[in-house]
Amino acid sequence: MTGDTAFADLSELVARDRRSDRAALVDVAAGRERSYYDLCTTAYKAGNVLRYLGVRTTDRVAVEPRATPPALLTFLGAALLGAETEFTADTDADARAVVAHADREAAFDLHGGSRLCVFGGEPSRSDTTHWETEVWSENPAFPPTDHDPDAPVLRGSDDAASYSHTDVLSAARDAADRLGLDADSGVALRAPLSDPRAVAAGVVAPLLVGGAVVLLGDDRDDAGEWTAAVVSEAASESAAGSAAATLSVADVPLSSSQNPGE
Repeated sequence: MTGDTAFADLSELVARDRRSDRAALVDVAAGRERSYYDLCTTAYKAGNVLRYLGVRTTDRVAVEPRATPPALLTFLGAALLGAETEFTADTDADARAVVAHADREAAFDLHGGSRLCVFGGEPSRSDTTHWETEVWSENPAFPPTDHDPDAPVLRGSDDAASYSHTDVLSAARDAADRLGLDADSGVALRAPLSDPRAVAAGVVAPLLVGGAVVLLGDDRDDAGEWTAAVVSEAASESAAGSAAATLSVADVPLSSSQNPGE
């Protein structure tokens, strides 16, 4: 692993001094790459949209676990705010803001304290926020904020465990070491975002070293020759495709300091 990875919290992944023309997100389905400049700037905008939706420090944001740029950028924007993200498809998630694909808008009937935001298409209801429109029009700056490294930043949808910035970064560093990642690495995400271990190893780890997260969308058989792949526990031997190195989420040492008794 190369590069400075001594970050204290996830907001530092999108610090201003990390902006560059290097690829940060490779969206295979859309045939588009997003640079670190775009990643950082859009994460700031996503954080400002979440603030507009009422999200504050320690609040929870529920994000549909589709491996898409809006989902990951919302996660980073929530981290900037000091909020906790849960990648879940649950339509009655107890969260301050819920971010889902537009094709699922009708499935949500949120309580008064929650706000719905959709991506991938325009909303049909007037009280639903359109992710792309609001993010595009938002201020591309974000005010400096203090973050507690031991505060929760990610929540598991299956075990309901909360993971702090420190927990996630520790697991990401371990994954980057195991996979031999550096700034030239591209990591194919072949495990669900609903698993926090996939987020730590398949998203945070490549960003930590200045590499790229490769989002395959529904094209799980993509033939791209990626540096590494992060796969689910139930993945077959061929799940990594042509990646040179593979890491199963079963081997990601993510433990929760927020739930020490579990």
